Amino acid sequence: VGTLEKLSTTDPELLKKYSKVYFLNEHYVPISLSNIDEMFRSKRGVNFQFLSDASSHLEDLLNAAQDDGLSLQVLSAYRSFATQSILKSTYSFTYGIGTANKFSADQGYSEHQLGTALDFTTLALSGKLEGFDKTPEYEWLQNNAYQFGFILSYPTGNTYYKFEPWHWRYVGVKLATRLHDDNMNFYDMDQRVIDGYLVNIFD
Repeated sequence: VGTLEKLSTTDPELLKKYSKVYFLNEHYVPISLSNIDEMFRSKRGVNFQFLSDASSHLEDLLNAAQDDGLSLQVLSAYRSFATQSILKSTYSFTYGIGTANKFSADQGYSEHQLGTALDFTTLALSGKLEGFDKTPEYEWLQNNAYQFGFILSYPTGNTYYKFEPWHWRYVGVKLATRLHDDNMNFYDMDQRVIDGYLVNIFD
């Protein structure tokens, strides 16, 4: 009964494969969003909201990184359907649609709309994304993010977008730990297996 109750109150979209697979329409909005602490916001960033049910996990991650002497900052978190549409149009105009498609999702296919994905940067990078994979913050995330329920969505060799070392998604500690231990990419796991972790996503 407890399991059924948890599933009935948990958004079933949270563990779906977006990024050219599943689609979120323009009416989808996370159940509740919380503001990210200002001390962890990049001054060059925007969109500093994160899914409320997962916000404590993000806070724990950011505080742990800070305790280890790192300057991990959030550049962008929740983005609505409309915001993603504007962003993609800007990228397409600037870089051309072909290039833009390699690093930016169309509206409705972005993990950011779930409220559980975010882009990280560091104080040393002054809010930039390029070069993040060369930072100690990225190395720290690779070794520790799973303990807080976060995974790297687009690692090297993925078939969706170019390598994005800054883009991380909350999927719950149990699923993130399995993916880490098995050295597996979220998008390579069968969706039916992923769905089995939904009930424990906020544990």
